Amino acid sequence: MRESLRTRLRSCEARFEELEAQSADPAIIQDRNRSKALFRELGGLRDIIAAYRKYGVVQSSLEEAREIVEGGGDPEFVELAKEEIPELEAQAEQLELEIETLLLEGEDEVGSRDAILEIRAGTGGEEAALFAKDLARIYERFCQRKGWKMKTLQYSESDLGGFKEAVFSVSGEGVFRILRFEMGGHRVQRVPVTDSQGRIQTSAATVAVLPEAEEVDVELDEKDLEFQTTTSSGPGGQHVNKTQSAVRITHIPTGLVVFCQEERSQHKNKARALKLLRSRLFDLERQKVEDERAHQRKTQVGSGDRSQRVRTYNFPQNRVTDHRVPGKNFSLEKILDGDLDALIEDLRLLDREERLRDL
Repeated sequence: MRESLRTRLRSCEARFEELEAQSADPAIIQDRNRSKALFRELGGLRDIIAAYRKYGVVQSSLEEAREIVEGGGDPEFVELAKEEIPELEAQAEQLELEIETLLLEGEDEVGSRDAILEIRAGTGGEEAALFAKDLARIYERFCQRKGWKMKTLQYSESDLGGFKEAVFSVSGEGVFRILRFEMGGHRVQRVPVTDSQGRIQTSAATVAVLPEAEEVDVELDEKDLEFQTTTSSGPGGQHVNKTQSAVRITHIPTGLVVFCQEERSQHKNKARALKLLRSRLFDLERQKVEDERAHQRKTQVGSGDRSQRVRTYNFPQNRVTDHRVPGKNFSLEKILDGDLDALIEDLRLLDREERLRDL
């Protein structure tokens, strides 16, 4: 094991022991915010430390077996030690790989969180809005495959039923860690339904994925918020046009505006809007940290730069090309059906290799 990795692990172990001691402090336990943050960090370190300590046991056994072989002595013991060495070496190698992976995941403090998924039509007019709706359908099917829940927070439709903008909450196991690879510019090459001459057009949409913030992450001061209520628009009958249920919230210091109208209850729409606002503010702070780290990497596989073109969906050639995965194409039919696993796994491997260089 590299010395730099050992240094990181010793630091993790010291922090783990410090947090364990703090977790028994009644003053911390009674403080909801402090205890929640403490136990989240403690949980993130627990698997790393368990693997590190198991690695230490295997290494000790390996050294002992090698000493027996080198020292000679009882031939039966020597033979048993020789048989153990390859197995122990394989265990040590596997544990080292596991530790590296756990360290990378532990470094990603928001990886285990739920996510806010935002899709917006880009260049291409109505065709871009229809493509944005296609992307939403892809992610809906992907979530069904993963056993995740995807819920609409807000959307605005184009004249042909596409999405000018759509925002969803996605909850499940490790949602943000996986969906973050979808951030960026997506473009489609196909014949639009609006083109009677059958010409191929290139349109675009952008995808943003935010880690879902909790109340303890972002404290909202009522003085910094401007609330407005209005009647909802869109399908839903007379009710949506007569009741002041839609909520718009403006965060005065940043100018961020969120709007929710999907629920019939103004109270529920307000809760959703506040949830979305917290996540956007939390993401602003997180992006500052990511920007500081970005210059240390040669590629930005996992950075989620939203201005970056990440993927092309080519209908005439029935293929999908992810521009971060060199020399490889994916089945358009599978992607449209929400089968993103192979593509995302390639991105995760590339990201892992890049991050390991920093360990």
